[in-house]
Amino acid sequence: MHELINWLVETIGTLGYPGIFLLMAMESSIFPIPSEVVMPPAGYLAQQGKLDMTLVILCGTLGSLAGAYANYFVARWLGRPLVIKYGRYVWITEQHFDRVESFFLRHGEISTFIGRLLPVIRHLISIPAGIARMGHLRFSLYTTVGAAIWVSVLSWIGYFLGAEQALIVRYSHQAVIGAVGFSAALVAVYVVLHRRKLAKAEAATSR
Repeated sequence: MHELINWLVETIGTLGYPGIFLLMAMESSIFPIPSEVVMPPAGYLAQQGKLDMTLVILCGTLGSLAGAYANYFVARWLGRPLVIKYGRYVWITEQHFDRVESFFLRHGEISTFIGRLLPVIRHLISIPAGIARMGHLRFSLYTTVGAAIWVSVLSWIGYFLGAEQALIVRYSHQAVIGAVGFSAALVAVYVVLHRRKLAKAEAATSR
């Protein structure tokens, strides 16, 4: 892990903002590049004065949106059967896809926001959104907000911890745990509000 972080620091330092955009676009699509090892090194470079923190977060967020849209359009074009058929060639197993699709169906369109904060689901949640032909405005909004929160958290971890690689790994893992807890609470609030809305609608129609 230390060697990987060193390599990423050097790579991002060389490629700059386009490198952050590209790596996060890959992370949000089908390539298994964890954002937990991309954004902290970028934050560290911002702390060193080699990059601007605002641009780091902006490039990371836009890269995430670009990668998410790549999955969205592929899924919208291929449809579920072909995604399942050919997904195994790009590390998308039927088991993983079924889990993400179930998450999307249970929580609705807001899952595109929640999914950006969760491991494994993060880079696949755009696929069921594409199959369901989710509206572009809502897809862009939920994806951008979720990605911006996650990218910011990881970037500031790298900024404040600097070259302490062991601590970066440790706190990145803790950020994942925190994101899962936050998402669970958000889902609970969403479910309660959604049920109240349905109850009011049923009460109104029964009058």
